[in-house]
Amino acid sequence: MSKTKSPLTYESAVRELQEIVTHLQEETASMDELSEKVRRASELIKFCREKLRSTEEEVGKVLGGE
Repeated sequence: MSKTKSPLTYESAVRELQEIVTHLQEETASMDELSEKVRRASELIKFCREKLRSTEEEVGKVLGGE
């Protein structure tokens, strides 16, 4: 069965990061899983940073009247 992915949102990225952290804290991940989870966490962090930066710029424009 094909599972379609919904668009990534800030909230879904944070939720996925929390799941990754919980999984890593359980210390049950194999080396391959660990590598994949660290890579995915890095992607999610990058996405969240960009989303925060763009939101900050938008708010600044609205409040600054630019």
